[in-house]
Amino acid sequence: MILSHITYVFALLATLGLMIACTPSDQKVSQGASRAMEYIAVDTRLMKPELVNMVVTMRNPRTPTDVLAYVECAAAQYTLIRGFGFAGRIQVNVSEDKGIWAGNAIYTLSNAHPGGRHTIDAEVTVEDCTAHSIPMV
Repeated sequence: MILSHITYVFALLATLGLMIACTPSDQKVSQGASRAMEYIAVDTRLMKPELVNMVVTMRNPRTPTDVLAYVECAAAQYTLIRGFGFAGRIQVNVSEDKGIWAGNAIYTLSNAHPGGRHTIDAEVTVEDCTAHSIPMV
């Protein structure tokens, strides 16, 4: 009898895991997401000559991906301003507090492609951000 309960619990957990895995990642972040996105600010913190911390804030993103796009656009423009061609993201955090969303990311700046999954080609990204009307530094 205990074995059947354990089997049931594992089956339930597996089903819940599948439901979570199949949930679209672009779900609305809030009911107010239908309002226009508001890009509030970009804060740039140079940590070392080739290491920068970018913090962006905004209201009403459709998804957390909008916050990530904003921080990436800011980082791309900053990379060009500093005379580099590429930025490699080391870490990123997205959070929400009382309707204000923040993206906080750290990037290494370089002239050579640093490799890795989260590399920004600054010129290409700036063009894309301009085409999508995403503000930059």
